[in-house]
Amino acid sequence: MDRTDQNRLIIMGAAGRDFHNFNVMFRNDRQTRVVAFTGAQIPGIAGRRYPSGLAGPLYPDGIPIEEEGELERLCEEHDVQEVMFAYSDVPHQAVMHTASRVLAAGASFAFAGPEATMLNSVRPIIAVSAVRTGCGKSQVARHLSGHLRERGFNVVVVRHPMPYGDLVRQKTQRFATPGDLDAADCTIEEREEYEPHIAAGGVVFAGVDYADILAAADEEADVILWDGGNNDFPFFKPDLHIVVADALRPDQLTTHHPGETVLRMADIVVVNKVRAASVDTVIGMVRDIHRVSPRAQIVRAASPVHLSDAGGVSGKRVLVVEDGPTITHGGMAYGAGYVAVRGLSGVTLVDPRSSAVPEIARVYDAYPHIGMVLPAVGYDEEQRRALAATINGSDAEVVVAATPVDLAGLLDIQKPVVRVRYDYEDADEPRLAGLVDEFLRRIDAPHHPARSRR
Repeated sequence: MDRTDQNRLIIMGAAGRDFHNFNVMFRNDRQTRVVAFTGAQIPGIAGRRYPSGLAGPLYPDGIPIEEEGELERLCEEHDVQEVMFAYSDVPHQAVMHTASRVLAAGASFAFAGPEATMLNSVRPIIAVSAVRTGCGKSQVARHLSGHLRERGFNVVVVRHPMPYGDLVRQKTQRFATPGDLDAADCTIEEREEYEPHIAAGGVVFAGVDYADILAAADEEADVILWDGGNNDFPFFKPDLHIVVADALRPDQLTTHHPGETVLRMADIVVVNKVRAASVDTVIGMVRDIHRVSPRAQIVRAASPVHLSDAGGVSGKRVLVVEDGPTITHGGMAYGAGYVAVRGLSGVTLVDPRSSAVPEIARVYDAYPHIGMVLPAVGYDEEQRRALAATINGSDAEVVVAATPVDLAGLLDIQKPVVRVRYDYEDADEPRLAGLVDEFLRRIDAPHHPARSRR
């Protein structure tokens, strides 16, 4: 086909949904030519290529991944007819500013919806999504994974993609042991999501090609639990869709893309962190959820925080390290670590900016909303060294680590580390696990291992 007969397309992304949309919609589409991806949110993505081994025979040279700031130039240079927006947790206003840039460049602006991108499974799919990053999806997913295993189900967790390394090598990944994480050279951000599931005896699938991932999960699972990323909607078509909202951000139910979409899709909405919010706030939030998603059942939940050694923190100068994505593009000034120590006697918080090396200082420049905490960024070895140097260069006497990973086991930290853990807890009736059990009874989900059914 002549180049002029093809729809020339750019996919704007962040090394996740953009790749998935390409794989399921355009990889074998001769009518469309994807001329580039653009990269945002994740450092080090731009300047690489989506490799030919994943892009397929229509793209023998792969597809370049360019800086999002080059969007107008790319549209002109490639005579682009359409730009598809394919990443998450972006304010609605920012999305429409992007659309205005695209339209001014002469191209159409598009989204790919759930029906065009969701894959169907032969197993029951329970999906956990959220209206914003940092609402508590991970705690909910861990809670349900453990509950399902206790019920006798062979449950497999499939995690929203975080492919920051060798994309061909990461096409389909299965993690069942800590050694699997080491062998895959997982980033801190990946470990934050995978490690707690593995520590609890679970199995996690992730990667780049979610058709292959789903096929592998179908072979192994009785039930597949989709553990979403940011506030995106699932890549698999859910039979039960659980959406988490944050009682500490009651005004953000419908402010971000595609979180509002996710909320409107929900079967169950978990209003999390209710014990940290006022009763009136929670009542108002429930009312707003009913207005936006009237068919959804609502669960009130807490996210209790546990400090492993409160005595080791009291009276000390403390540097708090928080979950990275929650504090950066999730927009939170602080997280569970700050909450855990702020009421302790004699604690003096140390501002990480005072010892931030240039790599970390750039994170603070990019996200000026961050409070007196250090986001656990570690997308590559350089960032991990910079994170350790910032911690070791501070005058803190102790480090409080609220990231789900064993930070002291990953970094050369020359100070005592006290860990903070946070879990899921029902705050009222109905209980989330009870609603999930009711769903499984309704579909008559079998308990015996998937392989014996084949």
